[in-house]
Amino acid sequence: MLDHNQWLEARRKGIGGSDAAAIIGLNPWATPYTVWADKTGRIPPKEDNEIMRQGRDLEQYVADRWMQETGKKCRRKTKMLRCSDYPFALANVDRWVVGENAGLECKTTSIMNLKKFKGGEFPETYYCQCVHYMAVTGAERWYLGVLVLSQGFHTFVIERDEDEIQALMDAERDFWKYVELDAPPPVDGLDPTTGAINTIYAGDTEDGIIEIYGKENTVNQYLTIKQRIKELDIEKERIEQQLKEELQLYEKGICGSYQINWKGQKRRTFQVKDFAKDHPEIDLDRYFKTSEFRKFEIKEAK
Repeated sequence: MLDHNQWLEARRKGIGGSDAAAIIGLNPWATPYTVWADKTGRIPPKEDNEIMRQGRDLEQYVADRWMQETGKKCRRKTKMLRCSDYPFALANVDRWVVGENAGLECKTTSIMNLKKFKGGEFPETYYCQCVHYMAVTGAERWYLGVLVLSQGFHTFVIERDEDEIQALMDAERDFWKYVELDAPPPVDGLDPTTGAINTIYAGDTEDGIIEIYGKENTVNQYLTIKQRIKELDIEKERIEQQLKEELQLYEKGICGSYQINWKGQKRRTFQVKDFAKDHPEIDLDRYFKTSEFRKFEIKEAK
């Protein structure tokens, strides 16, 4: 059985179930670019945290609860799986259901995600992961057991759909070409991609200036959008001013089907400079966090 570090290294050699949703744009915390950067070793693996640890530690509990809820049996499957039809796809499944051509995915999530399970719904990321596993294993269905901490336990079943599997595998195959070519997928303007780019190109920079060819229209587009955003921010502020004039000293106002709030609030802030002036004998340097980053801007060349 692989330890956690060996598992992280092995999953870089193919697309895992947890990568599937990001590749097709359904994961708010990851994008095709971040998955590519991870697979090609350009960014470090995600640091282990308490949420991830609880998910691993409670996996057996979720499996036990699922067996109690359904009356079915399941067993652990520790081997990382591949199939010849989709050699780029990996499956590290949580459990295999005894007596069925089916698997079980065990999930633990926070109470903050409770609303995602209203009316028999569940997150799209879970669905993509289960479809991915059915593609790799050939399973007829995939079960899902979800523990919402301190709130309840949910069970779902996803039946095999060949069209869904083919669509996902086609997208994964196209994505894997970027990994094989060591060339990044198109950027998308999303925060995770920005974070990955900033990580990849952090650190020591090169001296001098490079010539960027064929991107003048892109630069003009950037500057035009930046100006439009500035104008829209001013327009938004003007409208807000109009509505504040209507509210005057009232905290709430009704306008058709909308309620407008302008409530008084208090915020306490620590005045570092004043404290340092009053207590010059205390060294405050160790309380400051230093962050390194690269500032991006465009200006007229001289």
